[in-house]
Amino acid sequence: MRVLIAVTHLLGAGHLSRALTLARSFDAAGHAVTVVSGGMPVAQFESAGINLWQLPALRSDGVNFTRLLGVNGAVANAEYLATRQQEMVRAVTQIQPDIVITELFPFGRRVLRDEFMGLLHAARTAVSKPVILASIRDILAPPSKPEKALASAQTVDEFYDGVLVHSDPVSTPLELSWPVTGALASKLRYTGYVAPAPAGPHPDKAGLGEVLVSAGGGSVGQDLFKTAVAAAALSSRLKWRILVGGAEPAAQIAQLQAQAKSTAVVVEAARPDFRQMLHHAAVSVNMCGYNTALDLMQAGTKSLFIPFDEGGEVEQTLRAQSLSHMRGMRMCVAAELTPERLFQEVTELANSPLGQPAEIHFDGAAESVRIATQMRESPR
Repeated sequence: MRVLIAVTHLLGAGHLSRALTLARSFDAAGHAVTVVSGGMPVAQFESAGINLWQLPALRSDGVNFTRLLGVNGAVANAEYLATRQQEMVRAVTQIQPDIVITELFPFGRRVLRDEFMGLLHAARTAVSKPVILASIRDILAPPSKPEKALASAQTVDEFYDGVLVHSDPVSTPLELSWPVTGALASKLRYTGYVAPAPAGPHPDKAGLGEVLVSAGGGSVGQDLFKTAVAAAALSSRLKWRILVGGAEPAAQIAQLQAQAKSTAVVVEAARPDFRQMLHHAAVSVNMCGYNTALDLMQAGTKSLFIPFDEGGEVEQTLRAQSLSHMRGMRMCVAAELTPERLFQEVTELANSPLGQPAEIHFDGAAESVRIATQMRESPR
């Protein structure tokens, strides 16, 4: 079958990472997959075997998701956005997909509603109408107004055959973060968590005994990195490694290296072998995005979550709260984080009993493939 997955990440890169994991699972099952990506390219993400259709790229202006910037840093004008919408429709027309998946929309990305609606209309009017599914993570940003939830539900009702919810309905039902009506509930398909296959230990044991500090693949985490450099200077007993993400991390790396006063600090760009390094780390200090949380649970790494909460964001805080009861996992809100607090938390975690890989279903990508293909093959 031909599969089209549409995704736009605007700040962090977790949405693209999850979409690519889904795409790789469809590819492994023998399907032809195209990922239409509207965010900034992320060099360290593997897309072999997948047709990556890059739209004119967008990013948010920090946490202001209503102000969108293009590749040159200028505000995206109407012409720029119209070009994206035309490309989205062209992708559907050219590929003629059997399955269409929109990542997050219509539960988010409302600022890009026009281009997603263009895709949906093109799909619905195709000669062979595809199965249309939404793909959402375990916890959503709760709607600020009831009207937003109502509009999302109406779009699902009109255009979508189902909603793939990448979580466990027992531990993390969608109702924890989003109002679920009876009509919406009938379209929910829980898949389990979407995670790539476990990475396994690093062949060179990279990261052995270190404190790994990361903030995903996007351009966030500056305050966390600065605090980590200062915390590392309080003692040389532990080696700290800071992994800086984003498309152009060089300037930030240079700034942090200049700040570092301890030889026990290494600052470098985000690494593709990060998941393998987690198996050897003493402690991981990180935000609490969906993909990072799954990586840590799979590896059983002792972890300190500093959830991203700028601009009123609550998704990562809700996730961190739900995980902090597990052995070897703690949470500290960003407002309370100081070098001294970070050093104390890391030291206590490093001296605590080992964590254990959680007994959680991580095969959500394969289950998503099963659900989507079954729906396409069933009479409609």
